[in-house]
Amino acid sequence: MRELLPLLPKPSRYAGREWGVTTKDPAKIRARVALAFPDLYDVGMSYLGQRILLHCVDRRPEFLAERVYAPCDDAARVLREHNAPLCTLESDTPLAEMDVLAFSLTHELCYTNVLYMLDLAGIPARASERGPEHPLVLAGGGACFNAEPLADFLDCMLLGDGEEALPRILEEVARARDEGLDRRGLLLRLKDIPGLYVPSFFAPQGPGEPLLPLVPGYQHVEKALVEDLDRTPFPTLSPVAFGQAVHDRLTLEIARGCTRGCRFCQAGVIYRPVRERSLERIESLLGDALAATGYEEVSFLSLSTGDFSALDTLFARTFDRCAAEQVAISLPSLRVGSVSPAIMERIASIRRTGATLAPEAGSQRLRDVINKGITEEQLLDHVRHLFEHGWQHVKLYFMIGLPTETPEDMEAIVDLCRKVRDAAGWQIKRLQVTAAVSPFVPKSHTPFQWERQIGPEEIRARVNLLRDLMRRHKRLMLKFHEPRMSFLEGIFSRGDRALGPVLEEAYRAGALFSSWKDHLDLEPYLEAMRDNGLKPEDYLAERDVNAPLPWDHLDCGVSRAFLLRERKRALEARTTEDCRYEGCSGCGVCNLDGRVSRLSAQSPGKDIRPRVLLAQRDQTDAPLPPPAGDKPDLHAQAARYRIWYEKTGPAAALSQLELQSVFERALRRARLPLSFSAGFHPLPRLSFGMALPVGVESHCEWLVLGLREDIPAEAVAGALGPNMPDGLALTSVEHLAPGKKKAMRAANETYRLVLRGDAAVRAERATRWREFLGKKEFLVERKTKRGLKPFDLRPLLAEVREDGDALVLRFDWTAGYISPLTLARAVMGPCELTEFGLIKIAQEFDLAAEGSAAGDSAAPAETDTER
Repeated sequence: MRELLPLLPKPSRYAGREWGVTTKDPAKIRARVALAFPDLYDVGMSYLGQRILLHCVDRRPEFLAERVYAPCDDAARVLREHNAPLCTLESDTPLAEMDVLAFSLTHELCYTNVLYMLDLAGIPARASERGPEHPLVLAGGGACFNAEPLADFLDCMLLGDGEEALPRILEEVARARDEGLDRRGLLLRLKDIPGLYVPSFFAPQGPGEPLLPLVPGYQHVEKALVEDLDRTPFPTLSPVAFGQAVHDRLTLEIARGCTRGCRFCQAGVIYRPVRERSLERIESLLGDALAATGYEEVSFLSLSTGDFSALDTLFARTFDRCAAEQVAISLPSLRVGSVSPAIMERIASIRRTGATLAPEAGSQRLRDVINKGITEEQLLDHVRHLFEHGWQHVKLYFMIGLPTETPEDMEAIVDLCRKVRDAAGWQIKRLQVTAAVSPFVPKSHTPFQWERQIGPEEIRARVNLLRDLMRRHKRLMLKFHEPRMSFLEGIFSRGDRALGPVLEEAYRAGALFSSWKDHLDLEPYLEAMRDNGLKPEDYLAERDVNAPLPWDHLDCGVSRAFLLRERKRALEARTTEDCRYEGCSGCGVCNLDGRVSRLSAQSPGKDIRPRVLLAQRDQTDAPLPPPAGDKPDLHAQAARYRIWYEKTGPAAALSQLELQSVFERALRRARLPLSFSAGFHPLPRLSFGMALPVGVESHCEWLVLGLREDIPAEAVAGALGPNMPDGLALTSVEHLAPGKKKAMRAANETYRLVLRGDAAVRAERATRWREFLGKKEFLVERKTKRGLKPFDLRPLLAEVREDGDALVLRFDWTAGYISPLTLARAVMGPCELTEFGLIKIAQEFDLAAEGSAAGDSAAPAETDTER
């Protein structure tokens, strides 16, 4: 697959070999697993679960974990045209040659992407059709607590925490291969690992009937649980994305689980009990991870970060270090009132982004129904503090279609947004309050798993009502989740095995990337449901609380009786307190104080209970301790350097924007005292030369760097060189003289052109270059702001000479600039980078005054724009 990189769109997604990748001697590996994320690289590289599992496997010398993501449609087309299988990023190994292929299922709309990746890998979709030559195909993630629609396609699923279970799976896979054990024998062994669900060991008995266990003693599957996060491996270095991931930052999990008890929230049920990581461990991980990765932002992550019992203390102990290095701190998943004004003040002093809060419902009655646990006054107090500390944009998340919702509850959404806006006062010039509205989707293992979901037409009617109500008010904006997407999610979130053929048919009809608005198409799913005699409304309908559910055999540790009790309290609009700070609510998962945990296989050897650092949260209105010492002047610039480097191999796939991010992180890893620009979003002072086209290599690229301290050039080189990723090699560092910056641009660049393929074709293309040199003009149409205009390419080529089997081309950019790739294809005719290669080998500078040359010439190589 790697040899096709020049043909793939956005090739950095498939290049692999990023900073932080683990490599091992293949001869010493007993089992290899491909951790597959069924979405694009940009999304999958943000997923913390994959990073954790990579670390848990790779810390064992005998095992190796690699990554693979779903290629985009155009990339898949290239693979099929060249009969090339989907491969792992790290070693370019076809997935069919791996021992285990493990998918992360984070939501239901990725199911057809699983079939897509199996298809591209040449692995049979149905588990029953796979033989001993195929990898074990498993899945994990929150959606596995009811992934019955995928049951026929997976050998097994992992419910719950994977840190202990995945290495055990690899042990059994390696042992089974050594012993010559067949696939069924392996599955019989795997079923004894806590959390391992083997779908083929349960058989359907017809619509509305429970699944029939086929293996004695294997009637239900309990989730896997790690009891103590401090004793659980966590990565400080994992692959750092080449491209811009959706959440491109260091993510530290400070706690797992949430017992706030929101009745719509599946994660708050299946990940109980709450387990907090100690402050000492978090501090250690933070220091090591920032040094190892070079990230410029850190996210303290949990299901409800604001409920971390020692959040103020954590912030006080980590803020100074982050502020001194211009590292922003992000606190996702914040509950209203869970962040003190002191923390807001500290966050605002580094970097402010938009604030997001989730009241979920507009009226207090409906917030009590869902057990949100916040009041209107708490919300208004919170946003007042945000506005006082400089925030101007606030987003409020709401759900529509919640159980017992009335028209008055809809009107209350707009009323609450108006009150939030008014809490800011009119002195904030750019004030914006956004209501982000999503339809309620009932999920398995929640008190609302029996409730009805409203259909697309009802959703649109309620959204239109909100739109009409909100149109009357200034500075209020409405955004809403795509109704068709929620409709599809609702079908599969409480689906059964009858939907398996629907997934298969829908995939064949082109249903892919259904969580992306531009790809979502309901018709393949609806047609497949009609073909299989199924009705969407049956899956959205209210369920009988006394009837069996498709997921009854999958145990998250929380009892059915507790869920029914919470449902009754919801219908009575009665709230339930958080058990980590108040009394036990009797959900069934813990074994503390003599209680009997439903996790019966693990309970005898584990202490299953809430693990919180403090008996009560430490968030108060008191100010945090003052910063320790003086914060360095991050905007000072004492010296400037020109960094020369090579860009070859996998780095040739990087765009200029991606290159800037890669360099910033390399410089941070090198612990160099970067100088930052001023303003709302400070960035390191980096200035790059002319952008090199994606796919073209170079031995002579450069950038200019500003530092706060004057350091010898050889010291800069010594620090930076070892921190450059594969394909970016430092060649030299020049100390620039002080004074006014002078823009520089390449007047001449020399490239080595390597022609590939058939000898006759190579000879013809070499001849075209010589013929081109002999022409007086060579006009092409060039797109400008005023439309297409003729452009003469001939003055841009100064020399052509042979160098063995290659040609050396010297381009003259004094009369104008065009991409060397564009020029090469204009001369040789349409051809791909698999048919030729361009390598920049030299450049000469025109020391011009600041500013770009006139006309269509290139921008100056060094500019005032700071990155």
